Order: sequence, then C-alpha cells, then structure tokens
Amino acid sequence: MGLLFSILFFGCISLLVNAQNPATCFRIKLLDKNQNPYSVNRPEEFLSQRSIDKRERLHIPIDELDLPINPSYKQQICSLSEAIVILTESKWQNTLVVYCPDTTLLDAIKNLSFTDSVIVPVATYIHYEKKVSKEESVPVFSSDFPINNTIADTIFDYGNSWGQIAIHNGQLMHQAGFLGDSMLIAVVDGGWDGFDTIPYFRHLYENGQIWGTRDLLPFYSSIYEGTAHGTMVTSTIASCVDGELIGAAPHANLFFIRSEYGVNEQLIEEDYWAQAAEIADSIGADILTSSLGYTTFDFPASGFTYASCDGVTSIASRNASIAVQKGIVTCCSAGNSGDKDWYYIDRPSDAVEALSVAAVDSDSVVAPFSSRGPSYDNRVKPDVAAVGWHTYVVGSDGSICPGNGTSFACPIIAGMAACLWQALPQMDAKDIVKIIRESGHQYNNPDTLMGYGIPNIYQAYLDNQNAAKIPINPISSTLSVYPNPCSTQFSIINVDLDIRNISVYDLTGKIVYEQCSSADYIITIPMDMLPSGLYLVKATSMRGVKFAKICKQ
Repeated sequence: MGLLFSILFFGCISLLVNAQNPATCFRIKLLDKNQNPYSVNRPEEFLSQRSIDKRERLHIPIDELDLPINPSYKQQICSLSEAIVILTESKWQNTLVVYCPDTTLLDAIKNLSFTDSVIVPVATYIHYEKKVSKEESVPVFSSDFPINNTIADTIFDYGNSWGQIAIHNGQLMHQAGFLGDSMLIAVVDGGWDGFDTIPYFRHLYENGQIWGTRDLLPFYSSIYEGTAHGTMVTSTIASCVDGELIGAAPHANLFFIRSEYGVNEQLIEEDYWAQAAEIADSIGADILTSSLGYTTFDFPASGFTYASCDGVTSIASRNASIAVQKGIVTCCSAGNSGDKDWYYIDRPSDAVEALSVAAVDSDSVVAPFSSRGPSYDNRVKPDVAAVGWHTYVVGSDGSICPGNGTSFACPIIAGMAACLWQALPQMDAKDIVKIIRESGHQYNNPDTLMGYGIPNIYQAYLDNQNAAKIPINPISSTLSVYPNPCSTQFSIINVDLDIRNISVYDLTGKIVYEQCSSADYIITIPMDMLPSGLYLVKATSMRGVKFAKICKQ
C-alpha cells in the first residue's frame, strides 16, 4: 500500500513571531528509537513506493535512520502539558522542535528517560489564536506515476534565456532528448505566490508535472501566498515559453515544500529545512534544490561565526549530506553576501555532500554578490557556478524579467542535474554530484569564487554515457571522509550511526591508528602524529566494512 502524505497545520494553533521575546520553541534531541512500532521490514508505512523502488535500484539500504521518531516519545512529551505542541521533527537527527511557552516544563522534558539533557532554543513564537486543524491530502506517489506529456519538440528558441542554458551546453542535452522526463525535483523555498495562476505554468498542471505540495509553516493557508521567491526559482527549471524562456529541465516533475518564513530569521527554519529534506526522500525525489541560506538569526542571538560553516554544525547541513547518501542530488545556493562584511557561503550550502552553487553572468564573470568559500574546514566551496546575475525568471505578475542572486543559479544546476541523471540512469546521486564537479571548467584549479567552475553538462554526458557503474554493495562500499587531503585531522560522516571500529593503515598494511567509535554523526580522527602520505581508512559497522583513502599533507 502506498503512503498518503498530508498537510497538518500544526495541531490547533496559530502563531505569531516576535524576535524580541524570550524563546518559546525548543529543539529536543531524543536518545534512541527503541520500541518503535515502525520497522525497516515494512517501509511502505513511512516511504512512498517510488522511494522504496529507488532505494532498491540504487542499492541503498533502508535502515534505522529512516524509521520515524517513536510516536510514544512524542505522546509522552505532549502529555506533560496541553501547551506543548510539536512544530517540526527530524527522523534522521532524531530531534523534535516543540512550542513550549511555559519554560518551567523544560526540566520535565529533560527528565524523561529518552531525551538528552541539552535543549536548544530555536525560536520565539507567540500563541495568539485557536483555530481548527486542517488536513489536505496530496497524491500517492508510486513508481508507475504517469510521466509528463509536454511539448515533444527538443529544438527550442531560448530567447533571453539562451545564455543561462548554453553556458552549460544545456541546449545540446535538450536536443539529445534529455529534458528531465520522469525525474522528480523537490523545490524547497518560502512560497510560490502566483504560480498556480500564471498562464506560463498552466501546462505543468495539465501535464501532471506538479506532483504535490507540503507547507511546514503555520503562518499561511496556501503555499501560493507569502512570497514569489519560489515562483522565480522554479521558473528557471520548468518554464517552456518558446522564444522567451526555456527552463533547465522543462519536462521534469516538481514537488513544492515550504520551509522558510521570510519576515525574519530564526534557528527553527533550519529545522524546517531538515524536515523538508526528509520529505523529499520520502516521496522519492531525485533532485532537491534549495535557494535558502542562513548566516544570521534574529533569535536566538546566535553569535553566528564562520566556524559554524563546517558542514556539520547546522542540522540543515547535516541533513543535506544525508539526502545525497539516501540518493538525492542536493543543490544549495551559495549565498548573496560576497560584497558584504560577511562574504562567506551560508548554511546549508556548506554541506559536505551537497552542491553549493555560485553566481556568474552569461559571460562567465563572477557576480560581485556571490558568496565566497571555502568552508571553514577548508573544503572547496562553492562547488560550481551557474548564471545568477541577469538571470531571466518569471515574476509573480507573470512577466519575464532579469533577476539577480545565487537563488537562480542553484535551480539551473538542479535542472541540469535532472537532465544529466536522466541521460545516465546507471549512476547514483553521489556519481552525479561527482561528475558535475569534474565537468567544471577549472576542476584542476578550483578557487573560492566558483569552486570547480562552470559545469559542461553535455560533455559530462558524453564522457560518461558508456561508463558501466558498478552496483553499490550495501555491505562494502566507500566511506565519506573530509577534508581530503587533510593536515592535522579528518572527519568521517557516520551516516547510519552504527560504525563500531575505525582503523587507519599505512601503505605497508600496518595499523597506525585505531579507535572504537560512538553513535556520533561526525567522527574526527587525529592525523597530526602521522607523517605525510597516503593512508587507508577502514570503518567496521553492523552492516559490514567501508573503506576510504586519505592523503595526509
């Protein structure tokens, strides 16, 4: 039986935001998923059939990380008071965010046997009105969901959008018949004002390319209100206005998820983003594109620092990396702070596995506002670049006009990634990310402005179309390590949270370092006591053995 996704407008409450007041919303870390009624043997209870089929095709195991949070734990927390309401949750991080205006209840939450003692304030919401809960169903997604039946021609007049497509040789991908057919792109944004009424997008509904929506915020009654940012973002992917604006993947299917409240910035929005990534996985999305980024917060006073842009501090960044591990090519805008006092990339574009996208113009000149890298731990960021300076988009009034921002560069790469993956179905998400990076025009000499450069998507297709992808063996596969090369230490992404032992070998086969692991998401291995050279890292888990090569500088 397929999974029916629904929209719940957060129990029975409406909320206002006032960043001047004390915190009323808190992130709670749960210690385990014990006595969980869900089982990895019954994934249809929490994953769509499309997602299950995709996992099987890509040899990605369904494991404990995929299990929903224990509903008994949620019930016990809420039973402490009628004032406690769960706003959002992350099964991958095993966290809940609760609205709890009576902070004296926090001690009672901490004293529960399954909660961590550290509770993080993430927002200040003011409860002001009771309202009736609303539930809306969206389609059940299965592997045989009808593919779109859009315009058959693959020779387009791109009009003003020529530059933003041709810079990647995307027009050649389109001419070869790769327009994103049967691919599903999850767009995570703040709203799609006007999208459902603009004539340019009518064909998307008529052809069944809009697969559904999900609104994670309690402030609106529809995703089609609030802001037109998502409308403009999506237009760079899905438009099919011959002679004026052709999107990067005009035949792709779309699912809209709202995680952003644009009035102010609060830490809870990273929690909403983290849940959005999990929803994208649950519906079986192939691509996730997000033109949202965080560098400062109105509340709490976060003291945001460059050190937090390390790919692991942010819950959103951690989930962006896990999404790739779960089979989703994840694209994040680098940010628009390059000409400001804060000029670094934002979160979650610092994510280890995700593609961080910088902005250039159609002449390949880096936009002055495009945020700079590297990540704090000195990884190449941004990863790639696309046209985000004088990009042609559709606004909420239905007009086609130029716009600026890495917000528009990011979805172009996402659309190109959909076309590339359609053309290379033998690859997995990590392959597609790697291939896009390697197709950058400055791959051998990356910088902090546009990373590996501007991807040549058509050349990436030609270089890999005959490549046979060795199926991933879930028992023995590669290990995610970074930075690589390293100097004093490197980190391992413990995606399944089950690594039990880590060994580092030199080239003679001698163990030079060994440790028992923990259930931490990030495991740090010291290398300062070892000489420069190449080493083999072996991680043993309940599922088997994974390996990685690491270079010590």
